[in-house]
Amino acid sequence: MMINAPSAALHRLLGQTADAVAAVRAGRSLTELLAACPPELRGGTQALSFQVLRALGGAEAALALMAPKTPPPAVSSLLVTALALLWPGDAPPPYAEHTLVDQAVTAARARTPVAANFVNAVLRRFLRERAALVAQARRSPVAAHNHPLWWIEHLRQDWPAQWQDLLAAANRHPPMALRVNARRATAQGYAQRLAAAGRAATLLDDPLIGAQAVVLSQPCAVQDLPGFAEGEVSVQDLSAQRAARLLLGGVGGLPALPAGARVLDACAAPGGKTAHLLELADVDLLALDSDARRLVRVRDTLARLHLPADGAERGRVALQAADARLVGPWWDGRLFDAILIDAPCTASGIVRRHPDVRWLRRPDDVAALARQQRELLDALWPLLVPGGRLLYATCSIFKAEGQQQIDAFLQRHAGDGPRLDPASPGHLLCLPDNPGMPAGQPTGDGFYYALIHKP
Repeated sequence: MMINAPSAALHRLLGQTADAVAAVRAGRSLTELLAACPPELRGGTQALSFQVLRALGGAEAALALMAPKTPPPAVSSLLVTALALLWPGDAPPPYAEHTLVDQAVTAARARTPVAANFVNAVLRRFLRERAALVAQARRSPVAAHNHPLWWIEHLRQDWPAQWQDLLAAANRHPPMALRVNARRATAQGYAQRLAAAGRAATLLDDPLIGAQAVVLSQPCAVQDLPGFAEGEVSVQDLSAQRAARLLLGGVGGLPALPAGARVLDACAAPGGKTAHLLELADVDLLALDSDARRLVRVRDTLARLHLPADGAERGRVALQAADARLVGPWWDGRLFDAILIDAPCTASGIVRRHPDVRWLRRPDDVAALARQQRELLDALWPLLVPGGRLLYATCSIFKAEGQQQIDAFLQRHAGDGPRLDPASPGHLLCLPDNPGMPAGQPTGDGFYYALIHKP
């Protein structure tokens, strides 16, 4: 990873990154923090923050070895930021070591002058004794895998043969996958536009995703994508692109929903799957989200993609702020032909894309979110027409939010005769050997999908 910023400004980037890391350690979302970052520093701060959070466990362990007495938060966050950037890894460091140490000390002088000499001494000692300190730190599972211990144990229990590979995959940079708007362009035509702009890309021939997926050879800012502002393309992970095809049908022997079918998107924000459904089919869609502010993002996404919203164009789409579990206030009494429950979850499957998630979640979040998922399933299942289909999805690799959740649902509702479609992917892992995945295809995020039919 290379950061496009002059070295003279590195101390500012380190300061911004240290603030972001301190806030994540205190329980705040990195996305929220980056939004408040000065625009000229936002890109560099995001890149550095991602790298730091992927090595945070090791950096904290090394700091504890060199400074048994915990430094004040501002000093500690700056030190773990610099230590994480100096941590040995597969990719070369973003800056020369002497430059990084020098600029970290400059940042300390600006933030906490009294600690500048201490910061200098700790970082120079780390460079002198790095091999021994890293080896000693890695005796701790948290430092070895850069995930909280409870998370590591959860994966070890759920995936005894793959847990180490899953943890390693979570610390790698994900590919940048695009979804070409089927109403405005073809993937092949868009790939040609990318090539003309000097950006290499691969088209994916995967019927589970469809013919609109493109993967960039090198990630870039969305504003640099041809036609992004005009609604020709969206950024969406390959695993997430499976949802619309699974729900709408037309592949794998599942009949396609007819035009005008009544569809519920129960947890719509930020709107990627909502938009994908509308790109592929003319359906009567109700998109709910419990947070009215997040629905603004859905509306903005639909507007950018030139898709209908709130009564426009044949009345196909309505957006409504409501908790889908509380059916009475929002349901008009008409049953749905298809329901998508993209349920709130731990996001344990997308930590390579959101490395702060692992440090923000707590052990009891799994049970709390599983309870919400159960309530959504039980509340919405009765709203499905006989012969209808429900797609349950989470971006999680924890079985409590996937396989175990659906096994329990099928048992609770056995009298209603729900049938799990054999085309259901189940758990998709961020590994190269998912069932049904073409050989050599880039790996998508961790997800779970269950397609359930009502008799």
